[in-house]
Amino acid sequence: MILSRLIGAFALVILGGCASVPPQPAPAFYVVRHLHTPEGSTDPDLTEEGQRHARLLADRFDKGGIAVIYVNSTKRTQQTAAPLAAKLGLTPKMYDPKDTAGLVAMMKAEAGPVLVVGHSNTVPDIVAGLGGERPAPLSHPDFGDIWKVERDGTTARDRIR
Repeated sequence: MILSRLIGAFALVILGGCASVPPQPAPAFYVVRHLHTPEGSTDPDLTEEGQRHARLLADRFDKGGIAVIYVNSTKRTQQTAAPLAAKLGLTPKMYDPKDTAGLVAMMKAEAGPVLVVGHSNTVPDIVAGLGGERPAPLSHPDFGDIWKVERDGTTARDRIR
């Protein structure tokens, strides 16, 4: 009797270790164009408004909603990501803005939620490359939109306020 109870308890422990864990949803991608800059400059700093919105972006994700940040060599992408990177203790990874396919491949290889800071001429291609719905072309005053692209291609557009 005691032996059969021990065997039963042992079997429960073994079977409990074999229980499957439901799969977790794959983390999303976030694509944002660099924030406000003056028009007509080659590599400008963010304006005061752009700096304020960069802090708002950091506030939006300050609870650890981002695991990896991608920027390129321009000051405006780096300055857009800097407050968030500082809050999360992350060092942004560099990408070549002329190699969208390479960037998308790197992003898809990441395990956690990814934020990439792009440009008016790269954001639509990045979103589409991630499988999302391609945004309309962006013009100079189009600042502050965030595209969230789920791994299944579901796309949502939000705004930094």
